[in-house]
Amino acid sequence: MKNEQKIVYGGIDAGGTSFKCVVADEARTIKVEKTIPTTSPKETLGHCLEFFKTVIGSEHDLKALGIASFGPLDIDTKSAAYGTYLPGPKADWAGVDLFAAFKNVLGVPVIIDTDVNGALLAEMAWGNAKGCQSAAYITVGTGVGAGIMCAGQLMGKPSHPEFGHVRVQRHPADQGFQGVCTVHGDCLEGLACGPSLHARFGDPEKLPRTHEAWDINAFYLAQACVTLALSFRPQAIILGGGVMQSSHLFPKIRQHYSDFMNNYLGQDRADIDKLILPPGLANKAGLWGGIYLAQTLTDLSCK
Repeated sequence: MKNEQKIVYGGIDAGGTSFKCVVADEARTIKVEKTIPTTSPKETLGHCLEFFKTVIGSEHDLKALGIASFGPLDIDTKSAAYGTYLPGPKADWAGVDLFAAFKNVLGVPVIIDTDVNGALLAEMAWGNAKGCQSAAYITVGTGVGAGIMCAGQLMGKPSHPEFGHVRVQRHPADQGFQGVCTVHGDCLEGLACGPSLHARFGDPEKLPRTHEAWDINAFYLAQACVTLALSFRPQAIILGGGVMQSSHLFPKIRQHYSDFMNNYLGQDRADIDKLILPPGLANKAGLWGGIYLAQTLTDLSCK
C-alpha cells in the first residue's frame, strides 16, 4: 500500500428496491455513497461493481466489502454455494452468486449476511440495541424479514430465519385480501410489506394517518413483535425499512402489542415503549450493517 492511500471499507445494503453502496474509513466516516435501483441481477451488480472500481485507486485501499442482502441466500461460510441466492419471491435472482460477483472482480475479502442480520449487528454496535445481549431487527419494506440475536448468538446460523413468512391472524377488516407473497400469499410479508399496502390501499405515502391501512398493518406487525417477545425475550425489537418511515405506525404497533399480550409479562406502557423501537441508525442501519461485516467478521476471501 502506498503511503498516501487511506484504508477504507465497503458496504452494501442489498434490498429489494435498491442496492445502497458506501465506502467508509476506519472511523466510520462516509467517503462516498450511491443508491442503485434493484433491477436485473446483471444490471444491478454491474452498476455496483462500477461504483467500487471507481472508488478503488491511488487514494483508497479497500480492505474488505460487507454485503447485507435480502434473502433467501446461502450464508453458510463452509458451503460451496456461500453467498448464492436461493429460490424465493425474487425468482430472477435465484442461483446468482453474489460472493463470486464481487470477489472475482474486486479481489478483496467479501463478507455476506442477510440485510436484517447486518442491520441488527450495526444497531447492537452503534444504535438502539447497543448494550443488549438479545435483540431483534425487523425490516418492513419490499419484503419483511427479521434478524434475531439471542444470548449473543445470531439465530439460525449457519442459515438464517425466514421470519417474514410466519402466519398471522387476519385483521377483521382485511379478510378478503389474498396477500402479495408469491410463495405463501397471506403470510406476514404478504400482508404487511410495502407492496401489500400499495396493492389494496394505493401509494402508502399518500395515505392520511387516519386511514385504516395503518391500523391493519400495525395489527400484523404487533403480532410479529409478540411472537419474538414470547419466543426469544429480546431486550429490544427494532423495526426499520421503508414502511417504518411512517413513524406514526409505532404507537399503533405498541398499542396492539399491549392488547395482544394482555399484561402477560407484566410489561407496562413504558416497558413497551422501550422494547419496540425505530432504528437508532435511521434508514442507514442496513448500510452500516455492511460496514460492520467488513470491519469485524471473518476474512472469507478464500471460499
